Amino acid sequence: MDNTIGHVADLIFGRWRSQILYAGVELGVFDHLDLAASRRFEEVAGSVKADPAHIYRLLRALASIGLLKETGERGFTLTAAGDLLRAEHPRSMRAMARLEEGPQHYALWKHLPAMIRDGRQNAFTREFHRMAFEHAQVDGDYAERFKHAMSSYSALQADLVLEALRNLDLSDVHTFCDVAGGHGYLMSALLRAYPHLSGIVLDLPEVVGDQGELSAAKFGVQDRCRYVGGDMFTQIPEADTYSLKMILHDWNDTECVEILSNVRRSARPDARVFIVEHIVPGHDEPHFGKLFDIHMMCWGTGRERTEAEYVNLLEKAGWKHAGSHYPSSRMMGLIEGRR
Repeated sequence: MDNTIGHVADLIFGRWRSQILYAGVELGVFDHLDLAASRRFEEVAGSVKADPAHIYRLLRALASIGLLKETGERGFTLTAAGDLLRAEHPRSMRAMARLEEGPQHYALWKHLPAMIRDGRQNAFTREFHRMAFEHAQVDGDYAERFKHAMSSYSALQADLVLEALRNLDLSDVHTFCDVAGGHGYLMSALLRAYPHLSGIVLDLPEVVGDQGELSAAKFGVQDRCRYVGGDMFTQIPEADTYSLKMILHDWNDTECVEILSNVRRSARPDARVFIVEHIVPGHDEPHFGKLFDIHMMCWGTGRERTEAEYVNLLEKAGWKHAGSHYPSSRMMGLIEGRR
């Protein structure tokens, strides 16, 4: 019974932990600490321009949840977990925390009981009276948080995609197109891993026109990567293979079939498509996708799906299911279709 009480208590007070983490990120304390050298709380307070007494209490709480270590004499160092929240860490999760625990997404969750009662999802419209992408056009703070978080997500997701592809032969693939591929992080990672490939990144003109954010030059693969401004609902470039990473979960079934059908119309003979998503597993298996599905209920009109549901969408759009591929963690999955 004690373990059960402790488990429920951890869940009830989980938001305390995530908001303490968020405060540390938003104030920038992780960027002013080190894995080895200890810094006293007064130094950190001066660096982040915060009240010393209050910053000590925050640092102590961050140490309590494993992100810092208090070294005595009120000094602090980073732990390996806290190091991931530095802006300059190559796998930084800072931007994720700023989006998911920031003021806009935080405000959505209070609508969850009402949405479940009345069967109408999308807390963004309840809270802000507009869809998320529309809100980003008028709220510069949200647009900035969202843009940087998507890049942070992409860094982690690209590793999972490459692991899932490790046993597949892509030697017959010449042109690979990432549909709605943002600034091209996934495509750039693929091009670096497969030197024989040429890549295309399709996204809205304002996305691919953001030259300073494009990943191809940062990866040194700009000579093999072409950015195309367009709309996946109207025209998709011709290619041998396509990926749709975290795209279909934004849309309802009818819209997903339309997107997959558009891809198929543009695809070369014997082309492939990879649906890359958090695939919801069996009824008795805990999984991040089942939690992400509730986030999608709050964020918009989409949802997470099972493997069978994605296969059904493929087949309705005229594709044949050719296999499903997973990294060892099964955090994400790649559902493969053949033309």
